[in-house]
Amino acid sequence: MKEILFPYGKTKKSHLFDERELAGLLTSSIEDYVPTEEGDTLIEQALANPVGSPPLCELAKGKNNIVIIASDHTRPVPSRLIIPPMLREVRKGNPDAKITILIATGCHRGTTKDELVAKFGAEIVAHEHIVIHDCDERENLVNIGTLPSGGACEINRLAIDADLLISEGFIEPHFFAGYSGGRKSVLPGVAGRSTVLANHCSEFIADEHARTGILEGNPIHRDMVWAAKQANLKFIVNVVLNAEKEVIFATAGDPFAAHGAGTEFLSSLCGVDAVDADIVITTNGGYPLDQNMYQAVKGMTAAEATVRSGGVIIMLAASGDGIGGDHFYHQLADEPDIDKTMRIFLSRDRGQTVPDQWQTQILLRILQHAHVVYVSEMPDDTVRSMHMHPAHSIDGALKLAKQLLGKEQVRIAAIPDGVSVIVKAKKEG
Repeated sequence: MKEILFPYGKTKKSHLFDERELAGLLTSSIEDYVPTEEGDTLIEQALANPVGSPPLCELAKGKNNIVIIASDHTRPVPSRLIIPPMLREVRKGNPDAKITILIATGCHRGTTKDELVAKFGAEIVAHEHIVIHDCDERENLVNIGTLPSGGACEINRLAIDADLLISEGFIEPHFFAGYSGGRKSVLPGVAGRSTVLANHCSEFIADEHARTGILEGNPIHRDMVWAAKQANLKFIVNVVLNAEKEVIFATAGDPFAAHGAGTEFLSSLCGVDAVDADIVITTNGGYPLDQNMYQAVKGMTAAEATVRSGGVIIMLAASGDGIGGDHFYHQLADEPDIDKTMRIFLSRDRGQTVPDQWQTQILLRILQHAHVVYVSEMPDDTVRSMHMHPAHSIDGALKLAKQLLGKEQVRIAAIPDGVSVIVKAKKEG
């Protein structure tokens, strides 16, 4: 028997597997990587040795209006480690600079004060000027041009008016942007809703290059890079985290060169080969990424890449924050025919994208490929309305999965952290 632990909310769920059933344990080598220093030291070292850029303190000289784009409550970015040294560097270059921390919510709900304190610490929340981006506040958006996709690029006025625009974040495999971090601070981070909708159109989501770990040829990534350049993002500090949300790598400097250094490091550790499996158990890496069903779609895509057609994905996501979006809910719950909904989405051009369509489209794609058993704290009826099967334990989920397959003898793959791996298709021959 083999015990495997799966992150779930702020805890873990464990299960003893019969090794004869276990087709594979898909984990990235991140968990085996031993960093050279503690996380705060790695961040300080990255700031002291920026990639493709002068030091931040040099960039800050003569810049009076400085904006730091910071991640929101849905991201496990250790902002309390990153922001203080960034502030010190800025003030080293210009002690009198006006600094604004702009929270990159994208199209998410606003971050609460308690969530800000949890991310930054009470001192920063009490003493720094923090503004939460709202993608629907038209008066606070500026049109800076036309995206390669053809959509208008509208960005938060604070970012555009900055004398120096910088950002923090973290890099992980991303299920349609290839990787998170870097340019994503601008788009979707501080973009207007219509800009995000154009970038997340059904055509791009369906593109075979809009997948985990792929940047080259990815139309969504191309838009994001254009927006970051047009907004004049000058400097980033990004980190890579392990499953315990500890910093194991940090990169700083030019937004594209530094991000490239981070994705190169990550890609060397995250790639895993797909296995043949009837059932795949996956997660969203626990809190904060498994706060709602909307975010949990990310972890499902890792399982999608390795489960056989007609198989079962068991998704573990505590979902204490519920569904995560009214549009997402109604797009699935209001129409019993998922094939019909997918046809409607694919018929829309880039300018007709509606909110949350991209997330629904990806979940529909997964549901067309496999059954999904959703292990969470959510009401069973709500999960069923989203075309998934509810469960509240791994044992219960496995029992249900075997019923759905109509057999007891199965091959099971385990992915303890579905957002930390890049599952690669097995090569023929």
